[in-house]
Amino acid sequence: MTQADESVKQLLQNLRARMKDEDIQRIGAAYQLAAKAHNGQTRKSGEPYIIHPIAVARIVAEEMELGANPIIAAFLHDVVEDTSYTIDDIRERFGDDVAFLVDVVTKKKNELPGHSKQVDNYQQMLASVKYDIRALLLKLADRLHNMRTLSSMRPDKQMKIAGETDYFYAPLANRLGMYHTKTELENLSFQYRCPREYASIYTQLEHERMERQDEIARFTAKVQKLLSGSGIVVRTEVRYRMPYSIWRKMQNKGCDFNHVDYKHYVRIIYTTETPQEEKMLSLRIYATLTDHFKERPGSLANYIDAPKENGYQSFHVKLLNAQGEWEETHISSERMVRASRLGCTAERTEENLQAWIDKFRDVLQDIASHSGEIDFMDGVTSSFYYDDILVFTPEGRGIILPKGATALDFAYEIHSEVGNHAFFARINGKLTSVTTQLNRGDCVEIGTRDEACPHPEWLDHVLTYKAKRNLRSYFAHLPKLEYKRCPLCHPLPGDEVVGFSGSDGSLTLHKRDCPTAIRLASQQGDSISCVNFTESKNFLYPVRIRIRGIDRYHLLSDMVACVTERLHLGIEKLVTETIDNIVECTVYFSVHSADELHEAISSISRIPGIDEVHRVSEPAT
Repeated sequence: MTQADESVKQLLQNLRARMKDEDIQRIGAAYQLAAKAHNGQTRKSGEPYIIHPIAVARIVAEEMELGANPIIAAFLHDVVEDTSYTIDDIRERFGDDVAFLVDVVTKKKNELPGHSKQVDNYQQMLASVKYDIRALLLKLADRLHNMRTLSSMRPDKQMKIAGETDYFYAPLANRLGMYHTKTELENLSFQYRCPREYASIYTQLEHERMERQDEIARFTAKVQKLLSGSGIVVRTEVRYRMPYSIWRKMQNKGCDFNHVDYKHYVRIIYTTETPQEEKMLSLRIYATLTDHFKERPGSLANYIDAPKENGYQSFHVKLLNAQGEWEETHISSERMVRASRLGCTAERTEENLQAWIDKFRDVLQDIASHSGEIDFMDGVTSSFYYDDILVFTPEGRGIILPKGATALDFAYEIHSEVGNHAFFARINGKLTSVTTQLNRGDCVEIGTRDEACPHPEWLDHVLTYKAKRNLRSYFAHLPKLEYKRCPLCHPLPGDEVVGFSGSDGSLTLHKRDCPTAIRLASQQGDSISCVNFTESKNFLYPVRIRIRGIDRYHLLSDMVACVTERLHLGIEKLVTETIDNIVECTVYFSVHSADELHEAISSISRIPGIDEVHRVSEPAT
């Protein structure tokens, strides 16, 4: 018996505890067909190719605990792509369901020249969600084994596969609630993308693990003793975060390894008869521990009542150990631990899986229907975030957003019209900008105005797919200028202008007295174009004016009233200084044309006490 045969025999033996004999026989037949189809084929490492389908099947069966058909499809997932067998052959032997799963993970020939084959594969795979989420899990298992054996590939292939994994597959596993798979994929990707950084962090982690194992053991022993004394049976685990997780924290905080907090956490795991008892027992454990350990203020996170977007549940708190350091502690039931590993398939009921499929499918269908307005992969990956926060409407409705989301993300999650007309936000009752970043537990209220509309810079302050899609859609339907404005002279409609054609076909407008225009006219006279730069109500241009005058009572309010009430222009910024009764003031606002600017200057000049008003050149944009 070969090593491959022995591995499959062990797999089938393990499956007998949860499967019928009929399913065991079908799985065995799938292995026999795969072995025959791949006979003589080898991997880059030189080992028989059949080792790969066996490994994928074991991941599907033992690590994901899926049923017979996904295991059969795992054995056969490369048969159609790499051998003479067809999908019809698979269907005839193993039925429509297995044929469907194999078809989804079989790469299709790229029929669109210049179109990314990788993106085609992502779209093909994600489209399968409308039928069944098992196809995604099968592809994740395939990718997981490929990453575990990536060392046999060329460096360029390693980078390609690792990049795909970090960009798409690890976040996908996270979205599906499969924490262990996500962690392993992103860590393997980091190992091959940045081997030196990975090795450095890995070595430092191992050193810290050895250095601190005794003190952590004393902490967990005390936890066990306290809970046992209260009649609570638990087990504890100490889990160190992977090098990639540490690296990401270093990047986010701009610090070195020694200044990264919480490189490990202690998990306290208990057993309950029903899920309804979990919160009560978690609180009892929490109460027992905080009677003896100091709790870090603000560290409590109740993910039992408010699970993360991917379904993760636990009860987190930070406790002070005997060395005066905070220990991150997770209080979880055995069910929660299993759910963290298996994600959306942990409770394999039709209702449970359908809820995940519906939620995921709605996002993907929306992305597909707006593919002309937002890049497909940008849309997909913006919905695969690593961590999330729960915030609330004033009525108490919970909204789950990615960590780092802003009030704008919240507004668009409520409704696109709320986002498009957002004017201000109140976070926990405090007035703030709509671009303010939110924290878990915030109560958010969005103030709207009919005349308010999105600003281009808002795209830099949103994370969610829904917000990005609505903003890009809004800006895509706005009229666009057919030319650029000189970044030095900033011409306005109504100014005397001249245009110069660039080598790329673009047209740049300059004032006729602009030094750049004069230089270009002398050097590139053939590129001059006559342009009629006319006013449009759709476009506003930022300007600033400087005002100098003699200080008096109400002078500032008279200037503001002149701009806002008489001319109906909004002031964006105002800087004023008074020295020895002489006022100097700079006002930033936007106008539709040069005539509107001249009217503003003229009106302000007539205010009693004003001595001088002139336009100041805007900074280059």
